[in-house]
Amino acid sequence: MQAALLIMKAADTMAFLMPAEWGKQEWIWIGFPAHADLWEDDLAPAQTQMAAFANAVAETGQQVRLVVQGDAAEAAARALVSGAVQIEHHPYGDIWLRDTGPLTLLGPDGARRAQGFGFNGWGGKYLLEGDQDTGPSLAAAGGLAYSRADWILEGGAIESDGTGLVVTTEQCLLNPNRNPSLNREQIWANLQRDLGFDRVLWLGEGLAGDHTDGHVDNLARMVAPGTIAIPVASGADDPNAAVYADARSRSQDFGLTVRDVPSPGLVGASDDAEPASYMNFAICNDVVVVPTYGSAHDDDAVAVIGDLFPGRAAVGLRADAVLTGGGSFHCASQHVPAAP
Repeated sequence: MQAALLIMKAADTMAFLMPAEWGKQEWIWIGFPAHADLWEDDLAPAQTQMAAFANAVAETGQQVRLVVQGDAAEAAARALVSGAVQIEHHPYGDIWLRDTGPLTLLGPDGARRAQGFGFNGWGGKYLLEGDQDTGPSLAAAGGLAYSRADWILEGGAIESDGTGLVVTTEQCLLNPNRNPSLNREQIWANLQRDLGFDRVLWLGEGLAGDHTDGHVDNLARMVAPGTIAIPVASGADDPNAAVYADARSRSQDFGLTVRDVPSPGLVGASDDAEPASYMNFAICNDVVVVPTYGSAHDDDAVAVIGDLFPGRAAVGLRADAVLTGGGSFHCASQHVPAAP
């Protein structure tokens, strides 16, 4: 049996832990928009923005595997990315590999394994052909032993600081559209069993207009052991002021150090705010890629996030076209940690 298709018993997984994203990475997968029926007029601009993301990481020397589907998408990708970017074909409904791809865990003696989960289109909203097959396909291509847990979880719903702490939101993980038969204690037990965590911080609501039901990677990110970054509201019309304040209060009560990051403020109409967030940055080996939206706060946010990661360059790239699909750079990528 191929290593990537091994199904591991729960007893075999206990020594494995989901590491922090800022640890050394062997490569990163990045999804490339391919479906005109999903992206419509934003397909070409979104492809250009995702290609810029791939190029920015590849320029640092890190291995980038751009995930495409179909000959037309491959041709479009090859016209936009440098020769340093590898191209791989995999099945996917859309590009959100953070949620459909596997989470790679580290274990004893340099062992790695790819942990998959059930996926139901973010609570049944977007059920697309191919998304169920993305995780096993990526794991097989990476030579990673793969197992799929018996419950629903998306990678963007959790943050790890590498010490056993997981941060998530009640809005997402306790939402009955994911695991209606599981209560809070059972979900926590599953996080311990499948990802190796030993402490949990429950934040409350996620961003207004977020179709993921409050993924934490749009709201708050761990940036060092015991340190979390959370936006500060930008202006009286910021639609997420109360959400940010609640997340900050819960984090401080938990004992975490909180670092402030600007918010892009209101993006879109006040009654239909876009879930734009600088927090959907992608941490790579030598660069942190920050999504920008044409907001007056873009430059300040890139500078502040750069200060959070000394030794890495912070690069701001436009992601407004990508945002029309519901996410940004972190949502559309999945890193693989290097074996220790």
